[in-house]
Amino acid sequence: MLQVFDLDLIDHAVAMSRQKSLLPEIASGEDDALLLCEHPPTITFGRKFKDVNLFVSRGDLIGQGFVLFEVDRGGDVTLHAPGQLVLYPLINLKRQDIGLREYLQKLEKVAVDLLGDFDIVAEGDDGNRGVWIGRRKIASIGIGVSRWVTYHGMGLNIRTDLSLFSRIRPCGLDVKMTSLKAELGCDVNMADIKSRVIIHFQKVFGY
Repeated sequence: MLQVFDLDLIDHAVAMSRQKSLLPEIASGEDDALLLCEHPPTITFGRKFKDVNLFVSRGDLIGQGFVLFEVDRGGDVTLHAPGQLVLYPLINLKRQDIGLREYLQKLEKVAVDLLGDFDIVAEGDDGNRGVWIGRRKIASIGIGVSRWVTYHGMGLNIRTDLSLFSRIRPCGLDVKMTSLKAELGCDVNMADIKSRVIIHFQKVFGY
């Protein structure tokens, strides 16, 4: 079974606290969980962060209204903002009987299948984790694992203000970020996207 929590727009720190509270429960046998949310403008620094990938000083970012966090996920620097749908799956990998590589591929497939609903061809990349439409990146992934339970997850740009990404080198890559809205050329309904994501997530992971 899968517990699904729609947290709407929520501070990154609160979402992290929610994940950390669920981790021991799921490791001990409770059902896996999927948290869906959006964050206010937030920049997070993963374990592989390099200063060269930040184009604006931390002080200036705070002055511009960003919240900054150093987090215990893999990867470099990532940006969250309203209009980006964040998926935080807490999956017991032993119970699912999958390894990290397969888990990441499945997580990418959820986004690929969602985009397929809109006739957008996308793919994951084992070399540079995330989801890509050609050379444009639409989803970033960074995870952590505790007692074989995953946390952190994927940020999928639905109707994000893409100009915000000019402040960082996303995931340490010289890449153009895109969104579902940008690709379609029209606005999209976040509630509809969430419903579709839940369905695709359940199918891909076998719930």
